[in-house]
Amino acid sequence: MPNEKLPDQVFDMMQQHLGYNDDEAKLFKDNPRNTKVMQTAMDMQNKTIVFEVVQSKGCNSQHKVGTKFYFTGDGNLITKMAPARVCAYLMPIMSQAIYAIQELWYAGVEPNKLCFKRAGCFDVGVLCGGWGNVVIESSVMPREEAKKLFES
Repeated sequence: MPNEKLPDQVFDMMQQHLGYNDDEAKLFKDNPRNTKVMQTAMDMQNKTIVFEVVQSKGCNSQHKVGTKFYFTGDGNLITKMAPARVCAYLMPIMSQAIYAIQELWYAGVEPNKLCFKRAGCFDVGVLCGGWGNVVIESSVMPREEAKKLFES
C-alpha cells in the first residue's frame, strides 16, 4: 500500500479522533510523512508490544522476573493487562523502545529482529548507590495472541 493515496474518510476520521480543527487537519493531511505512517498504521494496530521483566533486584514497585507490560501498537498501556503498580522510572524506557519499534515498523523492518531488545530502568541498584534495577525485553505479537493470553 505504500505510495497509494489514502481516502479522505481516513483523514476525516483522524481529524475527529485527534480533535483537530480544519486548519490543523489540513496541515496533518498535507504532511507526506503522515500519509506514509497511516498506510501501515492499521497493521500496527493489530499488534501488541510486550515488555517482560527478565531481571529484577530491589524494585520498589515489586516488578519481578516474568512481569509483563502490554501496549497497543500505537503505544497505549493496556491497563487491564498491567500490574497494579507501574514504576514511573521504567515507563520512559518503555516509551523510548515503543518509539523505536514503531519507527522500524513504519520503515518496513520487523521489530522483533532488533539486535538489542533489552533495556533497564535508570535506577542503578543498591550496589551502585541506588535502590534497585529492572531489565526488560521487548517483543511484538499479534493482538489476538495477546488477548488469548489475557483471557486464559
